[in-house]
Amino acid sequence: MRKRGSLPLWLTSTVLYLFLYAPIVIVVIYSFNAARLGAGWKGFTTKWYGALLEDSQALAAAKTTLLLALVSTAISTALGTLLGYGLGRYRFPGREFAARFLYLPVFVPDIVMAVALLLFYSLLRGWFEFLELGLFTMVLAHVTFQIPFVTIVVRSRLADLDPTIEEAARDLGANAWQTFRHVTLPMMFPGVMAGALLVFTLSLDDFVVSFFTSGPGSTTLPILIYSSVKRGVTPDINALSTLLVLASIVGTVGVMLFQPGKTPKNLPA
Repeated sequence: MRKRGSLPLWLTSTVLYLFLYAPIVIVVIYSFNAARLGAGWKGFTTKWYGALLEDSQALAAAKTTLLLALVSTAISTALGTLLGYGLGRYRFPGREFAARFLYLPVFVPDIVMAVALLLFYSLLRGWFEFLELGLFTMVLAHVTFQIPFVTIVVRSRLADLDPTIEEAARDLGANAWQTFRHVTLPMMFPGVMAGALLVFTLSLDDFVVSFFTSGPGSTTLPILIYSSVKRGVTPDINALSTLLVLASIVGTVGVMLFQPGKTPKNLPA
């Protein structure tokens, strides 16, 4: 028997999901529209996806986007994992402040962080004239906002682990490095992978920070889409946007698959 109030809840949920995802569905549908211009449907075609493979500008932007995401993800995952492990397993002065301060880049609006990074780079250029806006500054900018996400995920994973397992390894003669490598790291690896996939997806989708810290020859796909939309929304732009959405979905599903589960606190004897 259906509970009272379930129908209004179902209708409200449906409206909310339509509001959130209908625009994305429309973009995907019109990426297969045969019409070059206009919103009218002129038939189904996949030629716009083939045209992207022949677009040198789109291919260059895709290469820059992928390189930026891979390099920044590798750096931020390594640093964020070490930071998360340090905050989760060690006690030191200022630990609680550091843990709380870690959330600041997460809550700060992207535009504020982008402007702050641009001003910071401008100050650095006064000391180091060789520092120019480009892929290097974009990597540093992405690492800046990615590290907190990795740290938070890894620290959450460590909070679910039973520290007595690590103590047992040390009692059996393992030193600190051996305990971390053979016991702690394998147990927190799902959290590390979840954090890496999360920041990789964020890097692929980022526009504001990338736009403010980019330079000549460092155009990413979101920046390319933004500049192209000024001339009008065409099916090839819809196709490019659809590929970005697909990459985001894959990354999100990956995060969910690697989302750490609970580790039993009491192991069988």
